[in-house]
Amino acid sequence: MWFELLNFIIGIAFGFFHRGKEDRLGILRNGAIIGIVLGIIFVIVSTMFLVPGSISVNVGFLGVFSIFIEIILFVIIFIAGTFLGDWLEGLRKKSP
Repeated sequence: MWFELLNFIIGIAFGFFHRGKEDRLGILRNGAIIGIVLGIIFVIVSTMFLVPGSISVNVGFLGVFSIFIEIILFVIIFIAGTFLGDWLEGLRKKSP
C-alpha cells in the first residue's frame, strides 16, 4: 500500500510541476511512460527485496501474469495522480 501511495504522490507532483500548455494527451503519454518505469521499479523492489513471495497488491494467485497486472495498476494510479496534480495547478493559476 505504501508504494501505491508514494506512486500517487509522485504523480500529483509530476502533474503539478509540469509546465506549459494544458496538453492532456501529452500529459497522458508522459505519465504513462513514467508510470511504467515507476511501476517496474516498485514491483521489482516489492517482490524481490521487501516482501519476497508476494507483491503489494495481492494478485499473486495469477502467477507471472500478476506482475503485469501490478505494473498496469501502478500506471493507472500514477496517471490519476498526474491528472489531479494538473487540475490543482490549473486551480492555482486561476485564483488571484
